[in-house]
Amino acid sequence: MQILTQDLREKLLANGRQQQPLRGTDGEIDFVPVVKLFTPDAGATWLLTEIDPEDPDIAFGLCDLGLGCPELGSVSLTELASVRGRLGLPVERDRHFRADKPLSAYAEEARRLGRLQV
Repeated sequence: MQILTQDLREKLLANGRQQQPLRGTDGEIDFVPVVKLFTPDAGATWLLTEIDPEDPDIAFGLCDLGLGCPELGSVSLTELASVRGRLGLPVERDRHFRADKPLSAYAEEARRLGRLQV
């Protein structure tokens, strides 16, 4: 399965273009996650909201590597495509995921629980 469809990539890039002039200001947009990626055999999960339009290999979102400390940050899409879990399975996209709150709400809940639960 392709990690990101063209439609998802376009939505993530559109969010990145909107966010770019606001990054680092009080006006940053708290987007609803566009896509959920996960490792079926390693306990890692990523909720992505945007792609950097200046570097389309870099996405931003909530990253939980299954170590008890989920965090907001950037991730390389190329690196995600190369990640393999304990059984050698690649990162997958949750085709049934539908975000119901902004990324900050997922992040707050994940910090409180020590893991992302979606």
